[in-house]
Amino acid sequence: MLSMDINIKVENPCAVEKDFCINCHSHFMTIRPLIKNVVVSKRFFKDLKDAEKVKSIVKDVLECSSMNFNELHKFEENLNGNLVFRAKRDNIHVVYCVDKRRQIIFLRAFRNYSEYAKFLEDKKEIERMIPHA
Repeated sequence: MLSMDINIKVENPCAVEKDFCINCHSHFMTIRPLIKNVVVSKRFFKDLKDAEKVKSIVKDVLECSSMNFNELHKFEENLNGNLVFRAKRDNIHVVYCVDKRRQIIFLRAFRNYSEYAKFLEDKKEIERMIPHA
């Protein structure tokens, strides 16, 4: 279900820059310095159907680069200690989480808002996609 590394270096841009991105939710700002690993689900690759687009989105999310996003790091909910977020770019709703081990996991990408909303309602599916420590 999960594809580990996509060769993106995990650095914390917040440690260097003094201004945080205007879209950055306080939940994400708090945990961003702790993120050490990136995991991309096979389903995320399948949803986007383009490895370069996957890399671009993951890189922009990690860099807190809000230039390409309408929304970034919108906090959705806490599922048993796993923090679920959303980003929106080019009408694509990207769902990712930071798990208890402080790794960011890119779960799904939706082009349709109603499918995205339906996915968020299915807590069991989201928890199933997040590997537990």
